[in-house]
Amino acid sequence: MQGNDWPLVRDLVLIGGGHAHALVLRMWGMKPQAGVRVTVINPGPVAPYTGMLPGHIAGHYHRFEMMIDLVRLARFARARVVLDRCTGLDRDAGQVVLASGRRLRYDVASVDIGIGSDLPGLQGFADHAVAAKPLGAYADRWEAFVQGAPEAPRVTVIGAGVGGAELAMASAYRLRRAGRKPVVTLLERADTALPSIGAGARAALLAQLAQHGVTLLTGASPAVIGPAQVVLQSGQIIGSDFTLSVAGARPQAWLGKTGLALSDGFITVGPTLQSSDPAVFAAGDCAHMAFAPRPKAGVFAVRQAPFLLHNLRAALSGGAMRRYQPQRDYLKLISTGGKRAVADKFGLRLEGEWLWRRKDRIDRKFMEKFADYPAMPAPSVPADAATGLAEALGEKPLCGGCGAKVGAGALSDALVAMPAPQRPEVISGPGDDAAILRAGAGVQVMTTDHLRAFTPDAALMAKVTAVHALGDVWAMGAAPQAVLAQITLPRLGARLQAGMLAEIMAAAGEVIRAAGADIVGGHTTVGAELTIGFTVTGIADRVVTKGGAQAGDVLILTKPLGTGTVLAAEMAAARVPGVLLGESVVACYASMLRPLASASAALLPHAHAMTDVTGFGLAGHLLEMIQASGTSAQIDLAAVPLLPGAEAIAAAGHASSLAPVNRTMVSFCTGFAESPRAALLFDPQTAGGLLAAVPAGQAAQLLARLQDQGETAAIIGHIGPGPDGIQVVG
Repeated sequence: MQGNDWPLVRDLVLIGGGHAHALVLRMWGMKPQAGVRVTVINPGPVAPYTGMLPGHIAGHYHRFEMMIDLVRLARFARARVVLDRCTGLDRDAGQVVLASGRRLRYDVASVDIGIGSDLPGLQGFADHAVAAKPLGAYADRWEAFVQGAPEAPRVTVIGAGVGGAELAMASAYRLRRAGRKPVVTLLERADTALPSIGAGARAALLAQLAQHGVTLLTGASPAVIGPAQVVLQSGQIIGSDFTLSVAGARPQAWLGKTGLALSDGFITVGPTLQSSDPAVFAAGDCAHMAFAPRPKAGVFAVRQAPFLLHNLRAALSGGAMRRYQPQRDYLKLISTGGKRAVADKFGLRLEGEWLWRRKDRIDRKFMEKFADYPAMPAPSVPADAATGLAEALGEKPLCGGCGAKVGAGALSDALVAMPAPQRPEVISGPGDDAAILRAGAGVQVMTTDHLRAFTPDAALMAKVTAVHALGDVWAMGAAPQAVLAQITLPRLGARLQAGMLAEIMAAAGEVIRAAGADIVGGHTTVGAELTIGFTVTGIADRVVTKGGAQAGDVLILTKPLGTGTVLAAEMAAARVPGVLLGESVVACYASMLRPLASASAALLPHAHAMTDVTGFGLAGHLLEMIQASGTSAQIDLAAVPLLPGAEAIAAAGHASSLAPVNRTMVSFCTGFAESPRAALLFDPQTAGGLLAAVPAGQAAQLLARLQDQGETAAIIGHIGPGPDGIQVVG
């Protein structure tokens, strides 16, 4: 047994996706510690590498080149990713408190959340300025500004340290390259700029600032930030279309409420990188090394990583700790806008293109650590294996969600032999989204769905599964009523088992209660892996089935396609050129978590036929609709909405393990031409959207209503007369 094949008994929680934690996760993936569940908490799916930020602002690097994809990295490390913001530690309970209200238990925790450079006490800052750290928001705001910058854009940078100087020069360079005439001002509250570097480097940087036309004002303290100006305490007004703060290092406020020993708001750590609480570690800029104080610099976070990893493993297993001793000095390579750099070490003045090339090599070498990970090993087939075993295994590991569903052909073969219903209250047999039963003057529908987990976050998996299971009820136009839960937990220690089950039930209950239903019972067991299922009943005066589509109807799809492809790529920790996979995965999660209640309510009064798009893909479920209706259909391929990155991921060759089975339905399609977009017609969807056939005269109005409700809905084709078949155009 290796890694997560062992029962999980202890929790390691990494708070923040800083450089030290990123390296810890990479090393953990190479050699996981048996029995440990790893969780990484970060507000977003990617984390910027600070070393490349000035180059990105100057236009030398694309955004995706400077971002560490934490979702890919966590998959490689077999860690759980929770995209949320930490707001506190309940150390008595051993819990991390999140902004969402969620609490995650820990046995050992580590904090690597960086610093902030915002100025919350400065009037107008929150509305009219941006902080350089955290980096993500700044990089996005800057790109938008460059695209729409006026002829003579005015940029003001607050804080004339090394970072402020770098970004002032990068801003001037980028805007000039964009054909603008920038006016850049660098403000420093103190009487001297660049106080932390040697005389030689300082002289070189001051000369470079002048060369870029950057105006340096010392003894200049901002008093008010306006939409188009910065007002100094002296009364001087500086015009500013883009105001940036790089003014020092500010700790995150919640650290002050942890009860940990702090130094100026930063977590005080000893040589083992432990805080005043031995179960809580800290690294990177948010930590203060009281035993060897050093300035805030990424180099220390990088070099702390192997010591942090060793000591986290030791804390979890009772092993001996290692002591970290930072170097006294290090080579600083400072960008100067264009592809030139200044070096700061030993007080010498060194500058030139060769130094930028060295810095570029160092930065790219660091990011290469997070570019490619070892592929998941395929199971080896014994030489004397039974004939057909290799084919049954398939070319790739089994996907989760609806990607693990049995194919349509096998399912149809099994159902065809089933007898017709024998009880009078059973109106329909197998074949529609849900069974239909008579219930007084109305009807009751009943359905069940079970999903193999595609994420180690059990709470997220529970919410997605609940939305997915409720989808069949909403597709029939019914109101959810009662739910039975069926949960298979992986092997866990007693504490983790109780915690996971509680997480699942709380998360699922949140979705189910919001849908107007109640969990009334269920069953739990322990097995090889996490599987969550729900049996759902619903009630209605009347229902909409797959049959009933009429020639001339318009087809409306309420969610984008691509969940199977995106999740397959995430499962493989795939690298897709030009795509930050983590961001595509987050968009995928958001789509899956969106309930179909409001879309169903909008479509129900008008739909002639309706179904939810799940495991058989859009083509498969549309085929079921037209076969049940005795009609044909046409799909406008260009009009089909797709998840962000899904087409590029498909183009890179990634697909769900169920997709090849779904593609057998291509024989029912005319006009089909191979393309990544066309391949997504057969992509199995988990918690997919509604597909409805509605009267043509009402389609535009219905679409507008759906979009006003926030649905990513689109008109994707129309219904034609029989015989049954799908024509693909566009």
